[in-house]
Amino acid sequence: MNTRSTKGSVAYHSGAAAEHRIAQDYERRGFTIARRRWRGVGGEIDLITRDAQGVVFVEVKKSRNFAQAAERLSTQQMNRIYASAEQFLSEEPDGSLTNARFDVALVDASGAIQIVENAFGHG
Repeated sequence: MNTRSTKGSVAYHSGAAAEHRIAQDYERRGFTIARRRWRGVGGEIDLITRDAQGVVFVEVKKSRNFAQAAERLSTQQMNRIYASAEQFLSEEPDGSLTNARFDVALVDASGAIQIVENAFGHG
């Protein structure tokens, strides 16, 4: 395996571990995991969770610290998440009227997490 594919593999597994950790946190708080790495027309949504209030789309970002992780979320990526979320919601009983929010889950190098609820909204 060359260095490039080794780094890619490490990044993939590191990201998957971060997403798993975040999923466990949501479950601990009473959410149900509806989908992991759900792919829609716009791209992938890391986690889609549900609770009594509705659907939560979660983007997981991992980096050395929380600030660097947060900086990794671009406007372009948010737009792709919106497009995929709209597709997902079209299959819900209430369609686009389904109560939904967009959270960002930050994971630092030590594995600590910070959840930013309603981090961004379709605007």
